[in-house]
Amino acid sequence: MIKVSHVSKYFGNFKAVDDVSFEISTGEIVGLLGPNGAGKTTTMRMITGFWGMTSGEISIDGQNINDDIVAAKSKIGYMPESAPLYSEMIVEDYLNYLCQMHGQNPETKITYLCDTCGLREVMHKNISDLSRGYKQRVGLAHALINDPEILILDEPTSGLDPNQIEEVRSLIREIGKTRTVIISTHILQEVESICDRVIIISGGKLVADSPTNKLKEQFGEKVAINLILDGCTFADAKKIFGQFDEIASVVKRTDAFTKPTRSSVGITININGTTEIREQIFKLIVKNKWVLYEMTTVKNSLEDIFHILTQNTNGDNK
Repeated sequence: MIKVSHVSKYFGNFKAVDDVSFEISTGEIVGLLGPNGAGKTTTMRMITGFWGMTSGEISIDGQNINDDIVAAKSKIGYMPESAPLYSEMIVEDYLNYLCQMHGQNPETKITYLCDTCGLREVMHKNISDLSRGYKQRVGLAHALINDPEILILDEPTSGLDPNQIEEVRSLIREIGKTRTVIISTHILQEVESICDRVIIISGGKLVADSPTNKLKEQFGEKVAINLILDGCTFADAKKIFGQFDEIASVVKRTDAFTKPTRSSVGITININGTTEIREQIFKLIVKNKWVLYEMTTVKNSLEDIFHILTQNTNGDNK
């Protein structure tokens, strides 16, 4: 278990992390989110022991990391956003070197890392010749070299193409079956697809901590209906749909939707709460003899919640 208790970090007079507290249980995959400069990387580096904290306490399995920093670090594997690799080395030689550095048996450990990280096809290539996706895999192998209980990954899919992203996500899911994993990322879909839980930091402060599937319930759920209509103007539609108490607003769509005809109009109907009124809307469209090209329901996403929680607390933190 990781326990972060009232941790703050100053750089001179600048407070990068401000009284942050949370606990992460063994076996959880947790997404650590926040805008650029929110304090995510600083928090992760304090957990790894790379940076000390100004105040507060961080413990692993009940042991304060400051009491025995070497023992604490031995339980953690850390992959920074740009994994520090020796690009002139062959992958197999690099892994062999790491095994010797960490007192691991190369014969068994390299085989394990090859299978776990999917490196068998590139073992005899120079690291400099690898794609970014395979370099990330080598960086992940480095983080796993001492078989850590905790794996901390900073932007693990940054710069990867869609196929590489899915490969690395699948790898993280598999690794997360036997370890505690903390992932810092700006890709919110990644958190929804991988993480059991979301912690959001903004302006150095913790602003949310919730199971991923409960976050929308905790911070409210918004429903909107997108329409593309013909045979009416926006003013006509706004007047007709505005009669419902359940409708908060009717606005023109600003997204780049495809217009089936030159006269069609895009509309977003924002609903109060989660009331189901599509049937009533459809009946009004039929009654007024308008043409309906599209009716889609849009619920708030993790991205919407992220904006809500961070838009007023954006700091210039690390």
